Amino acid sequence: MIKTRDGKIVSGNNEGQGKVLKALYGNSAGRFVLKFLTAPPVSRTVGAFMDSPLSKPLIKPFIKSNNIDTSQYIMRGITTYNEFFTRKIKAGARCVDMKPEHLVSPCDSKLTVYPVSDKCLFPIKESLYSVSDLLGGSHKLADRYKGGLCLIFRLEVDDYHRYCYFDSGVKGCNVFVKGVLHTVNPIALEHYNIYKRNCREFTLLKTENFGTCAQIEVGAMMVGKISNHHQRHSFRRGEEKGMFLFGGSTIVLLLEKDKAVIDTDIMKNSAQGYETVVKYGEKIGVKF
Repeated sequence: MIKTRDGKIVSGNNEGQGKVLKALYGNSAGRFVLKFLTAPPVSRTVGAFMDSPLSKPLIKPFIKSNNIDTSQYIMRGITTYNEFFTRKIKAGARCVDMKPEHLVSPCDSKLTVYPVSDKCLFPIKESLYSVSDLLGGSHKLADRYKGGLCLIFRLEVDDYHRYCYFDSGVKGCNVFVKGVLHTVNPIALEHYNIYKRNCREFTLLKTENFGTCAQIEVGAMMVGKISNHHQRHSFRRGEEKGMFLFGGSTIVLLLEKDKAVIDTDIMKNSAQGYETVVKYGEKIGVKF
Protein backbone atom coordinates (compact mmCIF):
# COMPACT_ATOMS: atom_id res chain seq x y z
CA MET A 1 0.00 0.00 0.00
CA ILE A 2 1.06 3.58 -0.68
CA LYS A 3 0.84 6.80 1.33
CA THR A 4 1.49 10.41 0.41
CA ARG A 5 3.68 12.61 2.63
CA ASP A 6 0.54 14.07 4.24
CA GLY A 7 -0.68 10.62 5.26
CA LYS A 8 -3.30 9.93 2.58
CA ILE A 9 -3.58 6.35 1.34
CA VAL A 10 -3.48 6.18 -2.46
CA SER A 11 -3.54 3.48 -5.11
CA GLY A 12 -0.81 2.88 -7.66
CA ASN A 13 -1.18 2.93 -11.43
CA ASN A 14 -0.39 -0.74 -12.05
CA GLU A 15 -3.79 -2.40 -11.49
CA GLY A 16 -4.15 -3.54 -15.12
CA GLN A 17 -0.55 -4.71 -15.22
CA GLY A 18 -1.16 -6.56 -11.96
CA LYS A 19 -4.01 -8.63 -13.44
CA VAL A 20 -1.82 -9.72 -16.35
CA LEU A 21 1.04 -10.63 -14.01
CA LYS A 22 -1.22 -12.71 -11.78
CA ALA A 23 -2.29 -14.68 -14.83
CA LEU A 24 1.31 -15.18 -16.00
CA TYR A 25 2.90 -16.01 -12.66
CA GLY A 26 -0.07 -18.02 -11.38
CA ASN A 27 0.36 -21.14 -13.55
CA SER A 28 3.05 -23.15 -15.33
CA ALA A 29 1.90 -22.10 -18.81
CA GLY A 30 2.11 -18.44 -17.86
CA ARG A 31 5.57 -18.87 -16.36
CA PHE A 32 6.72 -20.57 -19.56
CA VAL A 33 5.58 -17.49 -21.50
CA LEU A 34 7.38 -15.26 -19.00
CA LYS A 35 10.59 -17.20 -19.47
CA PHE A 36 10.42 -16.31 -23.15
CA LEU A 37 9.32 -12.70 -22.63
CA THR A 38 12.06 -11.92 -20.12
CA ALA A 39 14.92 -13.36 -22.17
CA PRO A 40 17.43 -10.60 -23.03
CA PRO A 41 17.13 -11.04 -26.84
CA VAL A 42 13.35 -10.54 -26.61
CA SER A 43 13.79 -7.54 -24.36
CA ARG A 44 16.29 -6.01 -26.80
CA THR A 45 13.88 -6.58 -29.69
CA VAL A 46 11.06 -4.88 -27.82
CA GLY A 47 13.47 -2.07 -26.89
CA ALA A 48 14.37 -1.56 -30.56
CA PHE A 49 10.67 -1.33 -31.43
CA MET A 50 10.13 1.23 -28.67
CA ASP A 51 12.99 3.29 -30.18
CA SER A 52 11.32 3.31 -33.61
CA PRO A 53 8.60 5.63 -34.98
CA LEU A 54 6.35 2.54 -35.25
CA SER A 55 5.85 2.76 -31.48
CA LYS A 56 4.40 6.30 -31.53
CA PRO A 57 0.72 5.15 -31.71
CA LEU A 58 1.17 3.57 -28.25
CA ILE A 59 1.78 6.93 -26.55
CA LYS A 60 -1.70 8.49 -26.41
CA PRO A 61 -3.47 5.33 -25.13
CA PHE A 62 -0.76 4.94 -22.48
CA ILE A 63 -1.20 8.53 -21.32
CA LYS A 64 -4.96 8.07 -21.09
CA SER A 65 -4.92 4.70 -19.31
CA ASN A 66 -2.44 5.92 -16.69
CA ASN A 67 -3.90 9.42 -16.21
CA ILE A 68 -0.54 11.08 -16.83
CA ASP A 69 -0.46 14.86 -16.48
CA THR A 70 1.61 15.79 -19.52
CA SER A 71 1.42 19.53 -18.78
CA GLN A 72 4.51 19.30 -16.57
CA TYR A 73 6.64 17.64 -19.27
CA ILE A 74 8.34 18.77 -22.49
CA MET A 75 6.30 16.97 -25.14
CA ARG A 76 7.54 18.69 -28.32
CA GLY A 77 9.39 16.61 -30.89
CA ILE A 78 8.53 13.20 -29.43
CA THR A 79 8.41 10.59 -32.23
CA THR A 80 8.92 7.27 -30.38
CA TYR A 81 7.59 5.60 -27.25
CA ASN A 82 10.99 5.64 -25.53
CA GLU A 83 11.33 9.37 -26.23
CA PHE A 84 8.01 9.77 -24.45
CA PHE A 85 8.95 7.40 -21.64
CA THR A 86 12.18 9.31 -20.96
CA ARG A 87 10.54 12.71 -21.52
CA LYS A 88 12.14 15.61 -19.69
CA ILE A 89 10.28 17.59 -17.10
CA LYS A 90 9.78 21.34 -17.50
CA ALA A 91 12.10 23.74 -15.70
CA GLY A 92 10.83 24.35 -12.19
CA ALA A 93 8.55 21.30 -12.06
CA ARG A 94 11.09 19.44 -9.86
CA CYS A 95 13.09 21.70 -7.56
CA VAL A 96 16.05 19.94 -5.94
CA ASP A 97 16.59 20.82 -2.26
CA MET A 98 20.15 22.17 -2.27
CA LYS A 99 20.72 22.36 1.49
CA PRO A 100 23.84 20.21 2.02
CA GLU A 101 22.53 18.69 5.25
CA HIS A 102 19.34 17.44 3.54
CA LEU A 103 19.14 13.98 1.98
CA VAL A 104 16.99 14.12 -1.15
CA SER A 105 15.22 11.56 -3.28
CA PRO A 106 17.01 10.80 -6.57
CA CYS A 107 13.72 10.15 -8.38
CA ASP A 108 9.95 10.16 -8.44
CA SER A 109 8.97 6.90 -6.75
CA LYS A 110 7.38 5.00 -3.91
CA LEU A 111 9.93 4.73 -1.09
CA THR A 112 10.46 2.14 1.63
CA VAL A 113 13.36 2.22 4.10
CA TYR A 114 14.85 -0.73 6.00
CA PRO A 115 17.70 -1.03 8.49
CA VAL A 116 20.51 -3.33 7.34
CA SER A 117 20.86 -6.08 9.93
CA ASP A 118 23.99 -7.88 11.01
CA LYS A 119 23.00 -10.72 8.68
CA CYS A 120 22.56 -8.27 5.82
CA LEU A 121 19.02 -9.40 5.07
CA PHE A 122 16.07 -7.10 4.65
CA PRO A 123 12.45 -7.66 3.51
CA ILE A 124 11.08 -6.33 0.25
CA LYS A 125 7.46 -7.19 -0.46
CA GLU A 126 7.25 -10.54 1.34
CA SER A 127 10.72 -11.79 0.36
CA LEU A 128 14.16 -11.45 1.91
CA TYR A 129 17.16 -10.01 0.06
CA SER A 130 20.77 -9.65 1.07
CA VAL A 131 22.89 -6.59 0.38
CA SER A 132 25.45 -8.82 -1.34
CA ASP A 133 22.76 -9.99 -3.81
CA LEU A 134 22.35 -6.41 -4.95
CA LEU A 135 26.10 -5.85 -5.17
CA GLY A 136 26.87 -8.75 -7.47
CA GLY A 137 27.64 -11.20 -4.65
CA SER A 138 30.34 -9.08 -2.97
CA HIS A 139 30.17 -9.90 0.76
CA LYS A 140 33.15 -7.65 1.49
CA LEU A 141 31.41 -4.65 -0.04
CA ALA A 142 28.14 -5.59 1.65
CA ASP A 143 29.86 -5.53 5.07
CA ARG A 144 30.41 -1.79 4.65
CA TYR A 145 26.64 -1.23 5.07
CA LYS A 146 26.02 -3.29 8.23
CA GLY A 147 24.02 -1.17 10.62
CA GLY A 148 23.18 1.27 7.86
CA LEU A 149 20.04 1.85 5.81
CA CYS A 150 18.60 0.40 2.63
CA LEU A 151 16.31 2.75 0.70
CA ILE A 152 14.11 1.17 -1.97
CA PHE A 153 12.71 3.59 -4.57
CA ARG A 154 10.12 1.79 -6.72
CA LEU A 155 9.14 3.58 -9.93
CA GLU A 156 5.78 2.91 -11.53
CA VAL A 157 5.09 3.25 -15.23
CA ASP A 158 3.68 6.78 -14.88
CA ASP A 159 6.63 8.11 -12.86
CA TYR A 160 9.34 10.41 -14.22
CA HIS A 161 12.03 7.93 -15.28
CA ARG A 162 15.08 10.17 -15.02
CA TYR A 163 17.08 10.25 -11.79
CA CYS A 164 19.65 12.58 -10.24
CA TYR A 165 22.60 12.54 -7.84
CA PHE A 166 21.32 13.12 -4.31
CA ASP A 167 24.51 14.89 -3.14
CA SER A 168 27.78 16.19 -4.55
CA GLY A 169 30.89 14.00 -4.73
CA VAL A 170 32.81 11.58 -6.93
CA LYS A 171 31.89 8.16 -8.28
CA GLY A 172 33.65 5.08 -9.53
CA CYS A 173 32.85 3.03 -12.62
CA ASN A 174 29.47 1.40 -13.04
CA VAL A 175 29.36 -2.36 -12.51
CA PHE A 176 26.79 -4.23 -14.58
CA VAL A 177 25.35 -7.47 -13.17
CA LYS A 178 23.72 -9.59 -15.84
CA GLY A 179 20.38 -11.18 -15.07
CA VAL A 180 17.04 -12.33 -16.45
CA LEU A 181 14.65 -9.39 -16.65
CA HIS A 182 11.61 -9.87 -14.42
CA THR A 183 9.02 -7.30 -13.42
CA VAL A 184 9.46 -5.23 -10.25
CA ASN A 185 5.71 -5.49 -9.65
CA PRO A 186 5.22 -6.91 -6.12
CA ILE A 187 3.14 -9.82 -7.46
CA ALA A 188 6.30 -11.31 -8.94
CA LEU A 189 7.72 -11.85 -5.47
CA GLU A 190 5.28 -14.70 -4.86
CA HIS A 191 7.38 -16.75 -7.29
CA TYR A 192 10.77 -15.12 -7.91
CA ASN A 193 13.46 -13.24 -6.05
CA ILE A 194 13.50 -10.34 -8.51
CA TYR A 195 16.76 -8.80 -7.35
CA LYS A 196 18.61 -12.02 -8.09
CA ARG A 197 16.80 -12.37 -11.40
CA ASN A 198 16.97 -8.82 -12.71
CA CYS A 199 19.89 -7.14 -14.41
CA ARG A 200 21.26 -4.29 -12.35
CA GLU A 201 24.00 -1.71 -12.37
CA PHE A 202 25.70 -0.34 -9.29
CA THR A 203 28.38 2.14 -8.36
CA LEU A 204 29.90 3.66 -5.24
CA LEU A 205 29.23 7.36 -4.66
CA LYS A 206 31.69 9.12 -2.34
CA THR A 207 29.49 11.99 -1.23
CA GLU A 208 30.31 15.21 0.60
CA ASN A 209 27.67 14.75 3.29
CA PHE A 210 26.51 11.13 3.48
CA GLY A 211 29.61 8.96 3.29
CA THR A 212 30.18 6.34 0.61
CA CYS A 213 26.82 5.23 -0.71
CA ALA A 214 26.11 2.35 -3.08
CA GLN A 215 23.46 3.15 -5.68
CA ILE A 216 21.91 0.26 -7.59
CA GLU A 217 19.62 0.66 -10.59
CA VAL A 218 17.51 -2.44 -11.20
CA GLY A 219 15.98 -3.24 -14.57
CA ALA A 220 12.50 -4.68 -14.95
CA MET A 221 10.62 -6.92 -17.36
CA MET A 222 10.93 -5.53 -20.90
CA VAL A 223 13.34 -2.79 -19.87
CA GLY A 224 16.04 -3.03 -22.48
CA LYS A 225 18.42 -0.54 -20.94
CA ILE A 226 19.55 1.16 -17.75
CA SER A 227 21.10 4.31 -19.12
CA ASN A 228 23.64 5.93 -16.80
CA HIS A 229 25.39 8.99 -18.20
CA HIS A 230 28.78 8.68 -16.50
CA GLN A 231 31.52 6.25 -15.54
CA ARG A 232 34.13 7.83 -13.23
CA HIS A 233 32.79 11.29 -12.59
CA SER A 234 32.73 14.29 -10.25
CA PHE A 235 29.06 15.08 -9.74
CA ARG A 236 26.96 17.83 -8.22
CA ARG A 237 23.75 17.55 -6.21
CA GLY A 238 20.77 17.55 -8.57
CA GLU A 239 22.80 16.70 -11.69
CA GLU A 240 21.05 14.08 -13.81
CA LYS A 241 22.63 10.66 -13.26
CA GLY A 242 20.67 8.62 -15.78
CA MET A 243 17.31 7.21 -16.86
CA PHE A 244 15.36 4.02 -17.37
CA LEU A 245 13.89 3.09 -20.76
CA PHE A 246 10.41 1.50 -21.01
CA GLY A 247 8.89 -0.02 -17.90
CA GLY A 248 8.74 0.34 -14.15
CA SER A 249 12.10 0.02 -12.41
CA THR A 250 13.80 0.37 -9.04
CA ILE A 251 16.65 2.34 -7.47
CA VAL A 252 18.29 1.15 -4.26
CA LEU A 253 20.49 3.34 -2.07
CA LEU A 254 22.67 1.75 0.61
CA LEU A 255 23.85 4.15 3.30
CA GLU A 256 26.55 3.43 5.86
CA LYS A 257 25.80 3.46 9.58
CA ASP A 258 25.18 6.87 11.18
CA LYS A 259 25.26 8.86 7.92
CA ALA A 260 21.62 9.96 7.66
CA VAL A 261 18.37 10.16 9.63
CA ILE A 262 15.31 9.49 7.48
CA ASP A 263 12.21 11.66 7.98
CA THR A 264 9.83 10.33 10.62
CA ASP A 265 6.81 9.92 8.34
CA ILE A 266 8.76 7.75 5.91
CA MET A 267 10.18 5.55 8.68
CA LYS A 268 6.75 5.20 10.28
CA ASN A 269 5.14 4.28 6.95
CA SER A 270 7.89 1.75 6.22
CA ALA A 271 7.44 0.11 9.64
CA GLN A 272 3.70 -0.18 8.97
CA GLY A 273 4.21 -1.71 5.53
CA TYR A 274 3.41 1.41 3.47
CA GLU A 275 5.45 2.86 0.64
CA THR A 276 5.73 6.66 0.67
CA VAL A 277 5.29 8.80 -2.45
CA VAL A 278 8.41 10.95 -2.94
CA LYS A 279 9.51 13.24 -5.75
CA TYR A 280 12.80 13.91 -7.54
CA GLY A 281 14.90 16.26 -5.38
CA GLU A 282 12.53 16.24 -2.40
CA LYS A 283 13.95 16.15 1.14
CA ILE A 284 13.61 12.69 2.68
CA GLY A 285 16.08 12.94 5.56
CA VAL A 286 18.95 14.84 7.15
CA LYS A 287 22.65 14.37 7.75
CA PHE A 288 23.37 12.41 10.95
